[in-house]
Amino acid sequence: METVQIVLDKKLLAAADRAARRFKVNRSALVREALREHLIRMEIRAKEDRDRAGYMSHSQARSELEIWEREAVWPEE
Repeated sequence: METVQIVLDKKLLAAADRAARRFKVNRSALVREALREHLIRMEIRAKEDRDRAGYMSHSQARSELEIWEREAVWPEE
């Protein structure tokens, strides 16, 4: 592992320290996990944006769009 230095404002540092205590991890472990999860979310968002742009660049019949819209909705419980 490498050591890095980051700058956080006081409120963010205090919130991070509270979370680290609550989850019983040290500050470094908390920041590593948060960064790891954030990078995964960024990658997913980039792929979704790419897919959305691809679909938008190809015209589809209105009936086809309506079918997919119904399929994309989560069922009610």
